[in-house]
Amino acid sequence: MRDLDAFFRPKSVAVVGATPTAGKIGNILIENLFSDGYKGKIFFVNPNYQEILGMPCYRSIMDCPGTVDMAVIVVPAKLVPEVLEQVGQKGTKAVTIISAGFSEGDAEGKERERLVLEIAHKHELRIVGPNSLGVISPHARLNASFARASPLKGSIAFFSQSGAFCTAAIEYSLGETLGFSAFVSSGNKADIDDADLVRYFAHDERTSCIAAYMESTRKGPELFQALERASRKKPVVILKAGRSVKGAKAASSHTGALAGSDSAYDAVFRQTGVYRAKTMFELFDAAQALANQPPLTGDGVAIVTNAGGMGVIATDAAEDVGLVLSELSDETLEQIGKAVPPTWSRGNPVDIIGDADTTRYADVLKVVGQAPEVKGIMVIAARQAATNLYEIAKWISITAKLSGKPTVACFAGIDDPESEQFLDSRGIPVMSVPERAITSLQALSLRGKYLKKKGLVD
Repeated sequence: MRDLDAFFRPKSVAVVGATPTAGKIGNILIENLFSDGYKGKIFFVNPNYQEILGMPCYRSIMDCPGTVDMAVIVVPAKLVPEVLEQVGQKGTKAVTIISAGFSEGDAEGKERERLVLEIAHKHELRIVGPNSLGVISPHARLNASFARASPLKGSIAFFSQSGAFCTAAIEYSLGETLGFSAFVSSGNKADIDDADLVRYFAHDERTSCIAAYMESTRKGPELFQALERASRKKPVVILKAGRSVKGAKAASSHTGALAGSDSAYDAVFRQTGVYRAKTMFELFDAAQALANQPPLTGDGVAIVTNAGGMGVIATDAAEDVGLVLSELSDETLEQIGKAVPPTWSRGNPVDIIGDADTTRYADVLKVVGQAPEVKGIMVIAARQAATNLYEIAKWISITAKLSGKPTVACFAGIDDPESEQFLDSRGIPVMSVPERAITSLQALSLRGKYLKKKGLVD
């Protein structure tokens, strides 16, 4: 596993195929390395230039002074084997191959990929790709990719078989204030596969949740073993595409590898405690919750809302996914009754009425947070005359901290960056619709059930 450290904590990076020509991938890679503030040594390699950006440009990686921890190769596919041979002779062990034209293409490409693997084995190289967007390590301020944006720093390790999914995920995550410990475009997975990445991130102290977009794997038994071991340490969320017959065919066409039996993946994920997402929303909503909230270790969710209709929608969504709402005790109902108008719902969902102000939210959340029959909390706030979202966000955070219970929020249909960022910064998922908040709680519930089954929690 230490072999992969050079991808995420390199002290030096060489861009083989660097170019001063704006818009070229070899130039975008350079821009990203500098714009993110990477502090290690950067080497440019291209026999057509003597210098780029005022820095020396070397004819070969062999000419770079000192050691090179990671090489990023972006040259025409037919030149990759020759370049890789030089990388191996240099002693560099980590290689990211951006270049396309391998097993995702024709027979010639498949043979080229076989040769690349042969060279890699000879020199004990580890390879991400080929046909990769690149690797990003936010904690190291390293963006060794040609993505047009960089993800925020956080604790979710994400890898994707699709480079385009990576770029979409980065853009989406910036809007949702999601942070990552690592971001990997695995490409064709000729060498480093999902199993390798799961094993690595399971032991990475900067990672608290592993998330992935997957179409196929070439190491099924190894992936099963890696997931089984990783899930005991950290939650894992996977969006496995190709669930339908036509989807599987499209995935095979996209990656050049068979997608495999979807029912087999389903069984593996269930057995290893992996949360299987069906949408991009589910993937990152679940990952955000699992990375930051404690697991839901028993039945009983309380929904506190100032909008009765939203509470009904949340209740339906909870039943759809098997979440059980708390049966509030007489004592809890009595305590809530002291804080709300007599027209309140007298049950769960706890409808505290549309004119609820911050004080009413605070008083009810104190009761719910202390109620022993409540194991998890969902707070819904619709913007109405008395609603102060930022102050309500503070009380949601206080309740989560004092109760120690998994807590999620729904600011119904509202765009309020200040309040949302307040909760995001404290690890509390906040969604714009109730169904997505329920997804977060479902992921926490399934995590709790898995840990109980394995005897890892009471």
